[in-house]
Amino acid sequence: MAKTDVTLGVDIGGTNTAFGFVDSHGNCLAESSIATHAHEEAPRLFERLNQAVDELYSGISGKCNFIGIGIGAPNANYYKGTVEQPPNLRWGTVNVLELVRKYYNLPAAITNDANAAAIGEMQFGAARGMKDFIVITLGTGLGSGIVVNGSLVYGHDGFAGEIGHTIYDPEGRQCGCGRKGCLETYASASGICRTVYELICNTTLQSELRGVCFDSLTAKMIFEAAKKGDRLALEAFDFTGKVLGIKLCDAVAHTSPEAIILFGGLAASGSLIFEPVQRYMEKYMLNIFKNKVKLLPSGLTMGNTAILGASALIWNELKKK
Repeated sequence: MAKTDVTLGVDIGGTNTAFGFVDSHGNCLAESSIATHAHEEAPRLFERLNQAVDELYSGISGKCNFIGIGIGAPNANYYKGTVEQPPNLRWGTVNVLELVRKYYNLPAAITNDANAAAIGEMQFGAARGMKDFIVITLGTGLGSGIVVNGSLVYGHDGFAGEIGHTIYDPEGRQCGCGRKGCLETYASASGICRTVYELICNTTLQSELRGVCFDSLTAKMIFEAAKKGDRLALEAFDFTGKVLGIKLCDAVAHTSPEAIILFGGLAASGSLIFEPVQRYMEKYMLNIFKNKVKLLPSGLTMGNTAILGASALIWNELKKK
């Protein structure tokens, strides 16, 4: 019986590194994860990852051919194969593809997690058949992947598409990048928590969230409160949607996408985030773009979305050959 070709998708996060084997149809045949140990140097992570991957592959090697590796990582440079000064890892600048080649003589590619998500949506998800779209990842921060005419936009240096670090308010919230007012300080899981505490300080809205200390507050708590009609939580979602909707109008003016796809934990809030984003986006959109841009949820399977995105990266590269 013929074996099924599979690629390895690896998603490197500050806490965990997830990985899995995915076929050309986007089926994840086996997956696992290891602790990243952010304090460790990169070579140690890849040593441990190699051991875990070999163990995982041993369970499917009888029916699968392992043909390539795709990696999603923070501050990854597609052109150079590097990860450069990742915010949650003590790596400095590391050539990840060189580390991978110590263990595997296979095609490999790397990009940042949001770009991987965009390719994943194009290969396996909501953007199948589209050539112009934007993926916004709403996690702890805000990432983005921009596809124009069927190709991911990398720019001349490999770092294009940082919508999360466009400025909403030059005198606004302090961002981890060192500047003030970046979009991700407002439209992200951490951003909506900051919004709740501003509303606690600046309004008299009654809320169950007033009794939660900031370090314990999570976006999920805000979501649960909003579902129950908590006025302050609902106001936080509305403000988050307004900020994101306004900034997406700028993105639409730049590339005129067919769709914008919201991906990640905060996007799982459904209509609580989609409705205000859509409303404010249409309100502030340049007239020639009004009612043209679809706002869609991710079409990737929840649970292994990052693995699918990273795998799609290398499937996309293999198709070019």
